[in-house]
This record gives sequence, C-alpha cells and structure tokens, in this order.
Amino acid sequence: MGGAFGVARGPMMETATLPAAQDSRARRGSFWTIVSVMILVGAEVFGVALAAGWAIAGLLELGDVVSYILMGLFSLLGLYVMILLWRRATKVEPIGRRR
Repeated sequence: MGGAFGVARGPMMETATLPAAQDSRARRGSFWTIVSVMILVGAEVFGVALAAGWAIAGLLELGDVVSYILMGLFSLLGLYVMILLWRRATKVEPIGRRR
C-alpha cells in the first residue's frame, strides 16, 4: 500500500550499530572539539561572571573593592562549572585510551 507520496510502507530496516573507531585521528578530533567547546562556553561563563559582579556592585553602590570581590567569587563559580563541563565532555567524547 502506498503512502501519501507513493512510498511503500514496510517494516523499518534494522541497522547494525558499529563501535566508534578509537584511532588516534578520532581521538584528536574529539580533543579539539572539546577544547573548542570549552573556549566558547568559557568565554561566555567568565563574561557573565565578571559582568554580574560589576553590575551587582554598581546597582547596590558597593564600591570597587566589593565589585572585584564579587567578580572573583562569580569567576570561581564559573571555574567550577567549566570543570564539570570538562568532566562530562570527556565522558562522552573519547579523547584518552579506555581499558
């Protein structure tokens, strides 16, 4: 029986899933993918951290010293987020030898 566009409907073909090749070329590609994501996300995370510290101190008129302290605290939080991202990304992308 034909479908809306005249395509026969039948059982879906089953495809075998092959394990990903773990050669050095694939690992290098995965490594550069993770590094690129870390640079992109890191720029955004630390930009937000610095802007948030500056904005909060400015809105509450807390002064320069408190502004720098807030920027530092938010940057430490951003660093923690980046470490979590690195750990999760390296679990997904094969960049090292797995046993």
